[in-house]
Amino acid sequence: MENPNFVKGYQVDKSTLISLEKGKIPPQAIDLEEVVLGAMMIDKKGVDDVIDILHPEAFYKQANQFVFEAIFKLFENSEPVDLLTVSHQLKKDEKLKLVGGDFYLISLTQKVSSSAHIEFHARIILQKFIQRSLIKISSEIIEEAYDETKDVFDLLDNAEAKLYEVTQGNIKKSSESARDLVHLAKKKIEEISQQDGTSGIPTGFTKLDALTSGWQPSDLIIIAARPGMGKTALTLTMARNIAVEANKGVAFFSLEMSSIQLITRLISSETGLSSEKLRTGKLEKHEWEQLNVKVKNLEKAPLFIDDTPSLSIFDLRAKSRRLASQHDVKIIMIDYLQLMTAGGSNGSGNREQEISTISRNLKALAKELEVPVIALSQLSRAVESRGGSKRPLLSDLRESGAIEQDADIVSFIYRPEYYKMDEWDDDERSPTEGQGELIIAKHRNGGLENIRLKFIGHLGKFENLDDFSTPFEMQSSMNDNPFATDSLPSAEDAFGSTMNSSQGFNDDDVPF
Repeated sequence: MENPNFVKGYQVDKSTLISLEKGKIPPQAIDLEEVVLGAMMIDKKGVDDVIDILHPEAFYKQANQFVFEAIFKLFENSEPVDLLTVSHQLKKDEKLKLVGGDFYLISLTQKVSSSAHIEFHARIILQKFIQRSLIKISSEIIEEAYDETKDVFDLLDNAEAKLYEVTQGNIKKSSESARDLVHLAKKKIEEISQQDGTSGIPTGFTKLDALTSGWQPSDLIIIAARPGMGKTALTLTMARNIAVEANKGVAFFSLEMSSIQLITRLISSETGLSSEKLRTGKLEKHEWEQLNVKVKNLEKAPLFIDDTPSLSIFDLRAKSRRLASQHDVKIIMIDYLQLMTAGGSNGSGNREQEISTISRNLKALAKELEVPVIALSQLSRAVESRGGSKRPLLSDLRESGAIEQDADIVSFIYRPEYYKMDEWDDDERSPTEGQGELIIAKHRNGGLENIRLKFIGHLGKFENLDDFSTPFEMQSSMNDNPFATDSLPSAEDAFGSTMNSSQGFNDDDVPF
C-alpha cells in the first residue's frame, strides 16, 4: 500500500500535502541540494564549509536526505568523504537502492566542478527548510486555535516554543573577530612586547617556552585548576601573546563567559585602567593616546572568539575546521572542557563516558588540524580537603581519567596565596604574594617542571616572574587585595559599577 506521506520519493508532512491540494508547491531548491551534495563529495573544503549549517531534514528530497546522512556519518567518524566512501556508507545503511544507486551519486558529482559558493547555496537550502517549517508550524497553530478545549495561553506558549526551536536549530552562531568585539566593547588595548622564537606556538612565558619549545602541533594540552586559580586569566594571556605578539591565529571557544566580557578583560588587563576610569571615561590625554594606539594592535590581531553555550564536540570540530581553513588558525583554546557536550549518539551514557568521548575527540582534532588544542578543566574538591600543601595531583582531574590518558601535557595552576599561605614550601621560603605556579605534571615529549609566574590579580593576567611592573599596574587601588584573583571586571562591571577594593572572593564567586 502506498504511503500517503511519500510523493514520488519526496518525504512530505501534513502541511505539505495541504499545500499540494491547494495547488501550492512547498518551498524547495532541489537543484541546489544536488549541487551542494555533489560539491561535498568532490571537495573536502565543501564539507567543512557546510557540515555545521545543514542537517538531513533541511533537504526536501528524501534521497538527498539519505546522502547527507551518509556524509555526516563519515565526517563524524573522521573518515574521508568522496563518491566511493559515500556509496559504501549508503550500502552499510541499506539505503543505496533507495537513493537511486551509484548512478544517482555519480550524477550528483557531475552537476558541479568545485565547491565555490557552496556556503551561499547551503544557506538558501536552509532558508527553504525554515520556510517549510514555518508553514508546518502555522498549520498546527491554526488547527489548535480552533480547538475550544485548549487554553489560549498554552497555545501561545506552544507557538513561541516551536518558533524558538526553529531559530535555535537552524541559525548557527558564527565566530566573531577581535576587531568586531573591540568595536562592540568600545575599549582599547596594550603594547606589543618581543618574544623569543620557538619551534612551536610561543606562549610569551620564557621558562614555559624553554621547556616545551612552544605549544607543539597535534598536542592536546590540559590546564586544570580549582575555581579562582586563574585558568581563564592564564589562557587569555596566552591568547593575547600569541595573536598580538606572534601574529598567529587563535580560536578561543568560551562556554562560560560572553565574548564581550572576554574582550573587556583583555582591554582592562592591557591598559591597567581602573573600572571607574573605564566607566566614567575620565582619562588623561596620554592615557587616551596610548589607548588608541593599543586598540589598533588588538584590532589587527587574528583572534577569533566563539561564545556558543553548551557547545557539542561535533560543532567544535566543524567550527575549528572552518576557522583553520578560512583564517589560518594555529591554536585552539576551550574554556572549559566540563561545559561541553558529546552531542548526538555520543551523548548517551554517564558523564564520565561523555567526558572521555570529548577528550578523545579533542585529541583527534589536534592531530587532524595539526594544531595545539588547549582545554581548561576543573579539578575535584579533593584538593580543598587535603591537609598541608594544596598542590593538585593528576588524580584530582575531575570526572574522567581519560583526560590524563589523552593529553600530551597536563598542567595545573597553583597559587598558595589563595589559601592564605604567605611562603612557598621550598628551601628558600620566599613570599607567595603576587605569584602563581604552573605545574607541568605530565609531558609526553619533555621534562616536568614547576614554573613560577607573576600573577596580577586586579588585572587578571599572568607575566614572567622577572618582569617589572608597568606604570599602569601601580595606578590600581587593588594592589593590596591578594584575593581579587580573577576579578577583572566584566563588561557590566567595567561600565556600570565600581569595584570594592576591600572585598574578597570565595571559591564560587570567581567564574574562572
